[in-house]
Amino acid sequence: MMEITWLNQMVSEPYYLFHFLAFFSYIPVRCSAAQVLSPQFSSHLLHREIQAVITFSLLTVVKMVKEETWEAFIADTLFYAKIFLFGIAMIMDYHLAFWYMLVFSVMYIFTQQPPYQSLGTSNHLTPLQLETLLSDGNTSRFWLVEFRALSSSTCVNTSRFFPELSITYSNKNLSFGIVDLGLFPNAAEKFGISLGSSDKLPTFILFESGVEITRFPELDFVAKAFNPPISKKLLCRHFELDRHLLDYINGK
Repeated sequence: MMEITWLNQMVSEPYYLFHFLAFFSYIPVRCSAAQVLSPQFSSHLLHREIQAVITFSLLTVVKMVKEETWEAFIADTLFYAKIFLFGIAMIMDYHLAFWYMLVFSVMYIFTQQPPYQSLGTSNHLTPLQLETLLSDGNTSRFWLVEFRALSSSTCVNTSRFFPELSITYSNKNLSFGIVDLGLFPNAAEKFGISLGSSDKLPTFILFESGVEITRFPELDFVAKAFNPPISKKLLCRHFELDRHLLDYINGK
């Protein structure tokens, strides 16, 4: 079932389809080049290709262990694959390398990695719907809201966290919502989010009875090299989701 899902995405998503075609194109190019290259150069090129494959495989294994989401793993893997393909193409012929650079640039401009599709138990909200829910005393006491813009690679890479957290922690007292600032950019200023700063997205805000009580990242947050990446564990700790769940269970 998983294989069928990936095949469907490969065909239907331009991001995956164009990457597959770009990488696959190296095979006929390599076969054609083998007929005109000298035996010495072909042996040298084959040696470099083997080195590239081994190094790429090691990096892929490391990323598979370190990355928490498939979206981030795929993005990093494709990035490394493009670097190695460009390097091998440069050894073969610099014209081919620049052709690949042009192809990758066009894909970057016109295609976008699709985010995680499932919503879990979270709700897609417009800013007006969110304001209505926050002001309505009959809804959940707590609302944890993710403000995202899917033009941001960080938002795509972390798009799996929020739905999975909602499945575990949503209850009658705590609800989860998602606001797409790519569709509603004017709402960013109202909630104190800077769209011009990539380190501010995604932003997660916890509301209690319609009033913001905490957010991540904080308003005075400064992006640094040693800041921990967004993870489910970090969000659980910051918003004390385990405590909220225990309070709900004990209060039944």
